[in-house]
Amino acid sequence: MTRTAIVIGGGIAGPVTAMALQKAGITATVHEAYENAADGVGGALSIATNGLHALGVLDAGDVVPAVGTPMRAMVVRSWTGKTLARFGGGPGEPPIGQLVWRPELYRALHDEAARRGIRTEFGRRLVAAEHAGDGVTAHFADGGSATADVLVGADGLRSTVRSLIDPDAPGPRYTGLISFGAKVADTGLASTRGAMHMVFGRRAFFGYQVDDDGSGGWFVNLPRTVPMTLAECRAVPVGEWLRVLGAAFADDRTPAADLIGRTDPAELLVVGPMEDIPTVPRWSRGRMVLVGDAAHPTSPSSGQGASLAIESAVQLARCLRDLPPDRAFAAYEALRRARVERIIAMAARTNADKAAGPVARVVRDLLMPTMMRLMARPERLAWQFGYEIDWDAPVPAPGEVRARP
Repeated sequence: MTRTAIVIGGGIAGPVTAMALQKAGITATVHEAYENAADGVGGALSIATNGLHALGVLDAGDVVPAVGTPMRAMVVRSWTGKTLARFGGGPGEPPIGQLVWRPELYRALHDEAARRGIRTEFGRRLVAAEHAGDGVTAHFADGGSATADVLVGADGLRSTVRSLIDPDAPGPRYTGLISFGAKVADTGLASTRGAMHMVFGRRAFFGYQVDDDGSGGWFVNLPRTVPMTLAECRAVPVGEWLRVLGAAFADDRTPAADLIGRTDPAELLVVGPMEDIPTVPRWSRGRMVLVGDAAHPTSPSSGQGASLAIESAVQLARCLRDLPPDRAFAAYEALRRARVERIIAMAARTNADKAAGPVARVVRDLLMPTMMRLMARPERLAWQFGYEIDWDAPVPAPGEVRARP
């Protein structure tokens, strides 16, 4: 039986994993590499209905709505302003998710974990791990160590735990896009009434939502053939990026250029290159296992990164509750791999549309109205957004697991 766990990584997946393990009767401590909490770091993201349901399983369903804004619909538009599709927002339909700024979500999840008695230790950068008997010992850069029954890598896209499990694991893949975002105090626009607008511009992709008080936020995915590291992106003066982004939308018949022009340079967030890993061959070894972006890093275009991490945390905890670690890890992977890799592949196709060249853009704009009409059908989205986890159901042995995509 698993009684204790080391969780590596204190971002979004870390505290949720610790809460899920606690619900399964497993005591978990979160170890974060940075010396301080990551307050104020990160842009906007969405928690879809499937992610909200998974939080509800942990009796944490109120955490995100307390700091988020309901997304009642998603409107997809072309650079001409034409509406290509609308998802959700029908009479009596519930929100399709919550829009939340990452720093606020981070703080809310950490506060909830702390309220439940879960400890987070900062300045604990993992450098090595070794198996000993029926446990695993983590060694940190500060010279300290910790031992538990299992070690969970919730340490993101560039996971140290992933490299310890599989030294030959693939690294992140650049998607051809650089991401930016900002809050705008006065958008000059009417409220979008909870609808997130997504625009396939002529030269870049733009998303925005306007609140009832006229404030709002936007994000941009800017195509760039030659990759840039995050450090290189942030070395470019903010004013220069705002000029580049404004020029990218100058010919579009949408609010993009005006919203960028209204942005306070101090509010611009340079998120950096958008990356993913199509498949991580090994999710576990011995007493170590991966969760969230460490196991299945999808690009932000999926809109599902945080939601998938929450789902995986809950499913991993269920498996460890019912099975010994080796069988639990196999059952967990069987439950999750097909679903998450399908979403990663879908996001990759979206990235290709966002980064389309002149000829591909013409083809995209011709085909997209038909494609969007097909995609907007509720039955085609149910597998993704309607995913629910039955916490009380016993987890079958690995050979008996039947995964849902």
